Amino acid sequence: MNTRQTSWPSSVTTEPVTPCLSELLQQASCQLETVSASPLLDAQLLLAHALQKAHSYLLTWPESTPSQAEQALFEEYLQQRRKGIPVAYILGYKEFWSLPFTVTPDVLIPRPETELLVEQVLESCQTLTQPRILELGTGSGAIAIALATELPRVQITASDYSEAALATARNNAQNILSQQQEANITFLHSDWLTKIPRTEYDIIVSNPPYIAEADSHLEGDIRHEPLSALVSGSDGLDAIRMIIRDAKHYLCHGGLLLLEHGFDQGQRVKTCMQAAGYAHCKTLQDPAQTDRLTMGRYLNS
Repeated sequence: MNTRQTSWPSSVTTEPVTPCLSELLQQASCQLETVSASPLLDAQLLLAHALQKAHSYLLTWPESTPSQAEQALFEEYLQQRRKGIPVAYILGYKEFWSLPFTVTPDVLIPRPETELLVEQVLESCQTLTQPRILELGTGSGAIAIALATELPRVQITASDYSEAALATARNNAQNILSQQQEANITFLHSDWLTKIPRTEYDIIVSNPPYIAEADSHLEGDIRHEPLSALVSGSDGLDAIRMIIRDAKHYLCHGGLLLLEHGFDQGQRVKTCMQAAGYAHCKTLQDPAQTDRLTMGRYLNS
């Protein structure tokens, strides 16, 4: 009786299985838990960017699989995020006022709470036919550009001490604004008000550095942002005091000064404004019910 012998291969090789999008997100979220307060959202933003897809694509097609190149790019982004680099710097942009702003390590990342400054300026411009606005420390240009999209007849001067920041702001203006809107903004290199031509503005607005040098908040993601845009003296108020002192020489009668500040600085900023001769001073809270900006009018004699 003949028997047939079957020979089996000594080893079996299989192709590695590429995880689907939902699996990648779950794995990445676990990896980011120690460096992010929103690990799943971070993972979603980075994966959508690697795929060059909208965020909604991840929810619509969770079982699809990325290419090897897309997966490798996603892993590269994750490595940067695990080092604490902010998502906005990895993506190269951040949304503010529903507008896409290019951001680089040369500029502060725009925060949602800063939109309160924009809202208050717009409210104050309702009675002005052609408002003249000065923004100090424009950074990415987020405040000035947001205002230019809302105020067709505005004239804005936006200054910054950093030439690199000004280059980013100009680039954002070119990418976001129409030619007419872009013409409404003049970017100037200046250390606060030192090189601003003496004129009268209706409104001066600023989100200056306001963190104290030894503040415990200077850790985590924020350590990757430009220190000069964050820290201002032993109590965090050096720049704010300087702006309050000098801004009144650039405001028209009844002109408005608006300053963003830290959650625990509202009363001190208000007191400083009042001591410098500003009237109708008040501190406003952001949507998180945190003191966020103080404003006052200069009634020159």
